[in-house]
Amino acid sequence: MKLNSPLFDKIRVKPEKDRRRKESQPRCEWPGCEAAGNHRAPKGKDRENEYWRFCLDHVREYNHSYNFFKDMTQEDVARYQKDALTGHRPTWKLGERGAGTRRPGMRGRFKLEEADDAFGVLGSGSRYGDPAAQAAAERRRTVHNAARKAFGELGLEIDADKVQIKAKFKELVKRHHPDLNGGDRSYEDRLREIIIAYNYLKSEGYC
Repeated sequence: MKLNSPLFDKIRVKPEKDRRRKESQPRCEWPGCEAAGNHRAPKGKDRENEYWRFCLDHVREYNHSYNFFKDMTQEDVARYQKDALTGHRPTWKLGERGAGTRRPGMRGRFKLEEADDAFGVLGSGSRYGDPAAQAAAERRRTVHNAARKAFGELGLEIDADKVQIKAKFKELVKRHHPDLNGGDRSYEDRLREIIIAYNYLKSEGYC
């Protein structure tokens, strides 16, 4: 008998039992149940990240009757849902926490009305909280590149108001118009750019 025969490679012996290693499975924690507890179920309020181990039938029964807000009043439920919006972390109104307190490195106390609120987010309590400042801030946020270029042609900042735009336009026209410069036409191209920029701002409602 040859032990190195290729026939030995084709022999398959059926084992007496399944010898594969089985992972231990937790038992169902439902009273009186001996099935495997392959499904998790939350234990409830104040026991977050803790779970029961149930079989499929019992986890369905448990979930059907599960109520996180059991034994809580309507006020407690509303308060919990409100706190959930911020992850149950404490919050303060803007300018409330720390206002009026002195911190290391600060000269004096912080005052809301002295805040540099260019966009008016602090409301009327800020020195920039008046409607005119808020309108100017809104226009700065929505100004387009073409408008920025037009303001640049006139030598103005983008928050210039109608009076400033018109006054600047008249000043530049007087400075570059040939009739006011002894017939000198060397500034005609510059004058044309100024007029185009002004007309654009006028068409967009800036002046």
